[in-house]
Amino acid sequence: MIYFDNGATSFPKPYTVVNAVEKSFSAFCANPGRGGYASAMKASEIIYNARNTVAKFFNTETENVVFTPGCTFSLNSAIKGVAKPNSHFVISDLEHNSVVRPLEKMKNSGVCDYSVAEVSYNETETVNNFVNKFRDNTIAVVCTLSSNVFGIMPPIEKIANEAHKHGIIFILDAAQGAGYLPVDVEKQHIDILCCAGHKGLLGPMGTGILICSPDINLDSLTEGGTGSNSENLNQPVYLPDKLESGTPNVHGIAGLSAGIKFIEKTRSENILNHENKIIKFIFDEFKYDKNITLYTNIYGSVPLAPVLSFNVKKKHSEEVATLLAEKGICVRGGLHCAPLAHKKMGTLRSGTVRITPSWFVGEKETDFLVNCVKKIAK
Repeated sequence: MIYFDNGATSFPKPYTVVNAVEKSFSAFCANPGRGGYASAMKASEIIYNARNTVAKFFNTETENVVFTPGCTFSLNSAIKGVAKPNSHFVISDLEHNSVVRPLEKMKNSGVCDYSVAEVSYNETETVNNFVNKFRDNTIAVVCTLSSNVFGIMPPIEKIANEAHKHGIIFILDAAQGAGYLPVDVEKQHIDILCCAGHKGLLGPMGTGILICSPDINLDSLTEGGTGSNSENLNQPVYLPDKLESGTPNVHGIAGLSAGIKFIEKTRSENILNHENKIIKFIFDEFKYDKNITLYTNIYGSVPLAPVLSFNVKKKHSEEVATLLAEKGICVRGGLHCAPLAHKKMGTLRSGTVRITPSWFVGEKETDFLVNCVKKIAK
């Protein structure tokens, strides 16, 4: 199997991640914070150390780190947690359905409204597009770190600065890019950061991260047992307990921590350079083929994440993905749960074939992918 679908889930996982998960089942399979015996205490230690690892990686305080079942849960918690009656949100025209659908549901219920700002290839224009959507009741901006379909990267730090000038919360969806793109909560003025654990962070599926500024009074999406203040019938008001009800995914969190440590050892910039090199090679091989349509120019003035979408003329994207699958190549065809991005690029009917490489693919696999696509294009 040749795997180029890391935008959906990273594979293979580093052996350290696999070892961490396997060890967690045998060495400390107990409920953290719910017992004073050795294995429960060890599980608590694993969670605490993982929280420290995440905090250091994203430059925040340990207590601001909340573990969730995934980025979708994190985004729902962030969006619904800050929403107030008659409030307004601004999002980019690249957002994933994990952002759009919660807002659409609340809009249809009359809770709040939202506007969509266009991301252009000019940073100043993009920032102005967001500012022009601000209203007196705008409570938050939700923006992607990079498009999961086209790799377009909005100028998040500049957008966050403008949001703060207007007293607006900035929420970053870093599902696509966290791990190989730089994310610094303090430097980039991110109020709430939402991440998937199983993509660029190389952890297991079923893991996610929410990092919330203590200045944000984020309402809890769920309430229940936290292993703390159990005599109080009200949910704890402090982080992370306020947003972490129920038994945590100790096994997944152990693997997620190992994934981040692998990235720290390998270095994010090395991973990014490797993946960009692969994308550049594929782009150069495809750009002169009249039967292949590319949607972004990696040599343009705006930086792109290592994501490449294309289509073969007279073939639907899912048909191309199926033909590649028959050759043992894993890519994704379709809309990638991001209809706004496809509407923006004119691919809502056809979808696109998406290539997302990783640290673990090299020249041999890339050559095979390119040759197979070219044969399909003929």
